[in-house]
Amino acid sequence: MVVLESEQFLTELTRLFQKCRTSGSVYITLKKYDGRTKPIPKKGTVEGFEPADNKCLLRATDGKKKISTVVSSKEVSKFQMAHSNLLRANMDGLKKGNKKNKTKKTKAAATVAATTATAAIAGTADKPILTSDGKANVQDCWKGQDPELST
Repeated sequence: MVVLESEQFLTELTRLFQKCRTSGSVYITLKKYDGRTKPIPKKGTVEGFEPADNKCLLRATDGKKKISTVVSSKEVSKFQMAHSNLLRANMDGLKKGNKKNKTKKTKAAATVAATTATAAIAGTADKPILTSDGKANVQDCWKGQDPELST
């Protein structure tokens, strides 16, 4: 893994994005970095180690090439602005997801759909079910189903 300065990291990241524009992915990770180069031992304590300031470790890879940088707390805002602009510029090749269109039916359309389905079940789908004022004719819908409604 190559540790680069902030500006070099951004230019190499741009090259990774350009290389993977048609096919492939770029993976970016970010974590807190305290400056240690060796792991903490399980037994015992590390004497005399105190981090000077908070730092961030950024890594980027396309599966083949790995790059990284360490950003100190003093230059985080400048780096964050440049990094966000870079991400916005290179995230235009994302695939759009399939959204299901959930359109709200109007009350009249819902009534027509419900009465048409009811008429199809009752066997009277060939004659109109709605009256002239838009209300369902319940007696025609259920004709033959209930002896009291049959005439």
